[in-house]
This record gives sequence, structure tokens and C-alpha cells, in this order.
Amino acid sequence: MKRKLNCVLLIDDDEPTNYLHKRIIEKRNCAKNIEVAQSGTQALEFFTERINDKHSQPDLILLDVNMAMMNGWEFLDEYDKLDAEQKKETVIIMLTTTLDRAYKQKAQEIKTINGFQTKPLSEKMLEEILNEHFADRL
Repeated sequence: MKRKLNCVLLIDDDEPTNYLHKRIIEKRNCAKNIEVAQSGTQALEFFTERINDKHSQPDLILLDVNMAMMNGWEFLDEYDKLDAEQKKETVIIMLTTTLDRAYKQKAQEIKTINGFQTKPLSEKMLEEILNEHFADRL
């Protein structure tokens, strides 16, 4: 039997994008739980609510850059303040529709970010992420 990621957290303020990404992950059947946060603030609440539950911490976060209220960069600033145990082994992939090279360069300078991709997530892209970051766990 194949093992699955415990939790994937989608952070994006666009409902159709979240729906598409969730369907792709469900089709691949690689995660026990898929959680959706429609803002950076809502994502931080996800961590606050689960502070003592190591088993519900996400293995993978797909993070949109451009969101209202709290964008992806601002979320990362707050995420960095979380307890190290909550962030342990979490892979963060930033997703964006922008073609601005400055975004990609900025993402490469942040240690917390494991990848930077253009939205939307595709089946092929998901497979590449899983192979690169979770090959030993799946």
C-alpha cells in the first residue's frame, strides 16, 4: 500500500484555483487531508488551532503570492515566527500567475521556500514536486 502525505495546505484567495488544485491532488491520491485557507491570515489560524497536534501539520503548502489582506510574502514573515516543530519537514511551493522575475529571485533568497512555480498546478507539476521532495516518503 502506498503511503500518503498527511496534509496538504492550499493557501490562495481564488476559489476556482483552490478547487482545481484540490481535484488534482485528490486524483493523484497522495494526501490524507487537503486543507484550504483563502488568505495568509486564515492559514496562520490553521497553525494556531493545531499548535499541539504534530500529526495535522502540513507536509506540503502550496502558497499563492498575490492575495488580498495578507499576501504570500507577508504570510511567510509570520510563518517564520511559528514554533520550529510546527514547520519541521514542511515543503513550501509558491505558486503565482505573474511572470515577474523579481518574484522568483526573491523566492530563491528565502530559505523557507522550496520551489516557485507558475499557476495553475498541473498533474505533471504535482508529480515533479512529489518526486523531488517526497520520493522517500511516498
